[in-house]
Amino acid sequence: MRFPRRPRPSRGPRPPRLLAAVFLTPLLAGCFASSGDDGGADSGADDGSRLRVALAFPPAENLSPYGADATILSRLGVTEGLTALDANGAAAPALAASWRRVDDRDWLFTLREAAFQDGTEVTPAAVAASLTHATEARPVPAALSGVTLTAKAEGGTGVRVTTAAPDPVLPLRLSSPGLAVLAPKAYGKKGAVDPVGTATGPFELTEVTGATAADLDRFDDYWGGRAQASGVEVRFIADGTARANALRTGQVDLAEAIPVAQAATLDADTRRETATTRTTSLLLNAKSGVFKDPALRAAARAAVDTSALAEGVYEGHADAGAGIYGPAVTWAEGKRVQPAGRAKAGRPGGVSLTLATYDNRPELPEAAQVLKQQLEKAGFKVKLEVREYSRLESDALAGKFDAFLGARNSLLDTGDPVSLLAGDFTCDGGYNLALLCDRGVDRAVAEAQTVADTGERQDAALAAEAAILGTPPRGPRGHPRGITRGGARGGGGGRDPYPPPRAGGPAAPPPPPPRGRPRARRGAPRSVRAHARGCRDPALTA
Repeated sequence: MRFPRRPRPSRGPRPPRLLAAVFLTPLLAGCFASSGDDGGADSGADDGSRLRVALAFPPAENLSPYGADATILSRLGVTEGLTALDANGAAAPALAASWRRVDDRDWLFTLREAAFQDGTEVTPAAVAASLTHATEARPVPAALSGVTLTAKAEGGTGVRVTTAAPDPVLPLRLSSPGLAVLAPKAYGKKGAVDPVGTATGPFELTEVTGATAADLDRFDDYWGGRAQASGVEVRFIADGTARANALRTGQVDLAEAIPVAQAATLDADTRRETATTRTTSLLLNAKSGVFKDPALRAAARAAVDTSALAEGVYEGHADAGAGIYGPAVTWAEGKRVQPAGRAKAGRPGGVSLTLATYDNRPELPEAAQVLKQQLEKAGFKVKLEVREYSRLESDALAGKFDAFLGARNSLLDTGDPVSLLAGDFTCDGGYNLALLCDRGVDRAVAEAQTVADTGERQDAALAAEAAILGTPPRGPRGHPRGITRGGARGGGGGRDPYPPPRAGGPAAPPPPPPRGRPRARRGAPRSVRAHARGCRDPALTA
C-alpha cells in the first residue's frame, strides 16, 4: 500500500542543526540518544541517497505504537517521545527540551519547537492527549506497567505529568517507544492509531508491503534538522543467513542480528562485536503444566550446562550467564545477590514438556536443541517447537508452552533496571512469559520501584533479581555479544554496547536555539537514536 504524501505548510528555511540518522541495533537491544558527535560511523552516503537496511523482525501488530512494533517505528526514526536515553542510560531531551520535578508526584516538561509530519505544531495539548491515549491503550504499553499517570497542558510550552504514586524515574519512562507522541489525527475510533504521517521523527513512513518491506522518506521539517539520507528502504528478513548474504552481495547497506556462523565471512574492518545488555534465557511456565512444580523447575535449572551454549552454539561470541542483567550493565558487576531459599531439584521421571523458541535469531533453535538434549538426559521428555517470532508470542503469553527460550534486553523500554522486572516477573506484568506470580517477588520489585537514588535503586534491583532467580522461573543461559556489519554506504556501526550503529554520516554543528522555545540543556544529544524496546525480540528484543 502506498500512503499519499500530506501537504505541509511552509515553515521557512531551517539550518541543518543535527544529523537525524537511522539507528539500527545489532541485537534489537536498548537504543539510546548520542550525547554528542559520534565519529564511529563514517558513512559515505551522499545527501539524497536512500539507505537500504535489513531487519530481522517484521511488523507483528500492524505497526501499532503500543506493542512490539513500537520498537520498529522508533528505531527507524519515525516516532519519538518527550525524552530519549543517552549512552549511559540516563534521560536526555527529545521533544521536551527540559524538565523539572515539581513535587513527589508532579513533573513539568517544557517542549521545544517541533512539528508533526502532517504539518501541525507539537503543542502541549497535543502531547498531553497523546500520553492520555497511551494510558488508555489495551494492552497497556510495557513502560506503564503498574504505573498510573495523567498529562495536562500547562501554558504555551509546558506539559504537567502527574503519577498516582511517586515515580522517581518518570523521565526515563517517557523515553519508551510505546509512549511516542503523535498528532491528534493519528487517533481514530475504538483505539485505532495510525502513525503514518503523524509522528515527529526524522523519517516518515510512506509505504508498507505486508511484513516484507517498508519505505520511509526524509521529514525535512524535523526539529533536529534534515537527515543526510533522503529516505530508508527497509527489508524484513527473518532468516539470518539471508541477511548476511544481502550484506555480502551489496543488496543492503546495514543489517542487524548477524548469525555467529556468518561472522567470520564478513569484512573484519566493518564487523563489530560488543558486550550487550541482552540475555538469552530459558523461561519456565510457573503457572501451569510441568513447571508449576518448583522442584521440577529446579531440576530443569540444574540440568542445563551454560558453557555448552556459550562455547558451542555461540562459538565463543557470548559471555557466561550471570543473571538477568548482561555484562554491559557494568554497575551490576561484583554486586549481585545470591538467590536464597531455592527448592531442591526433584526427579522428572519422564514427564513430557514443550520447549518453544523462534528462528529470527538462528542461534536460538540450535541452542534449543542443546537444551532439549540436556533436559532429556536429566529425565524429561521434550518436544521442540520453532516458529517465526510474530507467530509465537501470543501463544507464549497465553501459557501454551512449558518452556520458552528467548533473548531479552535487560534495559528494556526505559533504561531503568526495575521496569524490566515489573513487566516480566510480577503478577500484573504485561510481558510475563514465565507466568510467574510470587508475593515475595512482587514485594521486592515494589520496594525497588520506590527508590529514587540511582545507586540505591540499582542495589534494590539486584535484590529483586535474586528473589526472581530464587523461584526460579528463569534461568539465564548466556549473554550473546552483538555482531553487526555495515556496507560501504552504511558505515561500520558503533562499539557502544547500548546504542545501535549509526548510518548517514557526521552531524552538523547546532545553530542558535529557535526563538520562543527554550534551548535544550547543555549536554543534550544532537542526534536522536531510534529507541529499541528491549522489548520483545523485537520486543524480547531481539
